[in-house]
Amino acid sequence: GVYWVTKVTKKLQSAKKVTKVPEKSQIFNSLVIKSRKYFCLNFRHVTMGTLQMSSRAPPMVPCASCKLPDCFYSDTKDKLYATLGIITGGTGALLFALDQSVKASDLELHPPKHPWSHKGYFSSLDHASIRRGYEVYKQVCAACHSMKYLAYRNLVGVSHTEVEAKAEAQEIMVKDGPDDQGNYFDRPGKLSDYFPSPYPNEEAARAANNGAYPPDLSLITLARHGGEDYVFALLTGYCDPPAGIVLREGQYYNPYFVGGAISMAQALYNEVLEYSDGTPATASQVAKDVCTFLKWSAEPEHDQRKLMAIKAIMIFSLLLSITYYIKRHKWSVMKSRKLAFIPKPQK
Repeated sequence: GVYWVTKVTKKLQSAKKVTKVPEKSQIFNSLVIKSRKYFCLNFRHVTMGTLQMSSRAPPMVPCASCKLPDCFYSDTKDKLYATLGIITGGTGALLFALDQSVKASDLELHPPKHPWSHKGYFSSLDHASIRRGYEVYKQVCAACHSMKYLAYRNLVGVSHTEVEAKAEAQEIMVKDGPDDQGNYFDRPGKLSDYFPSPYPNEEAARAANNGAYPPDLSLITLARHGGEDYVFALLTGYCDPPAGIVLREGQYYNPYFVGGAISMAQALYNEVLEYSDGTPATASQVAKDVCTFLKWSAEPEHDQRKLMAIKAIMIFSLLLSITYYIKRHKWSVMKSRKLAFIPKPQK
């Protein structure tokens, strides 16, 4: 940079176009930079490229650190901002596309929000509703849907006692073995056994449901956008198809399902079953109970997580108070001290 400034200054003096040699900063302000490859080292700009004189050069703002024009940085800043903008925009578009992929389409209603009793920050699940929801699954849903990630031992202490859970497990027959002679046998279920599947494999499930595969319900409230609100709306949202929509044989219309055509028939009606505790089994009550049960099956740690949050808030509040008191106590000497300079007496 110094070399080019010296060269331009000599040319101006030889041509006698100026009577006074301009300062270096003025020369820099009158130069048009053809190539903006540069770097800054020890607060001095060193430019690499071709420089030409121009009488109509735009004004340049000096750099605050080394008093040289700031245009050297503009190109790199523009490229940096453009790169950050492209990355941010691409990330946002990707997140938006992933979010839209699990949402309802334009031909589908969005489920309304319901005031569930467990929606509060410190609200637990309704365990009586979980027990009733298990009865709904056992008597209605288990005919088509599996819950392969849920074992009978998970019911203990949540909706059933250990004796009741063992009685529920013994109602099923589990193929076990081999025995000492290498033969397989059927035995009553145990607490360690998982809920049985209604079909031996996926092909059998599709064959029994006109090609549609009934999904596993263990994590269904986490696998669907809207959670239990979506499941409740789907179970209670069956209606006649509007004009212009033709359904194939074995299909039913539900506006909350993608496309509206669903292969699952309406399963919940008024008095579809009798609760063991005598609760009236209306369609909405049955749907609410089974949704609560599915919410618990997807998040069995729900209550423990919120209970741990309450304990953490109490403990950290106490620790924060003690920490603040100790801080004030330790720093009180430092903040209240007075420093004085006492010179030594001259002899």
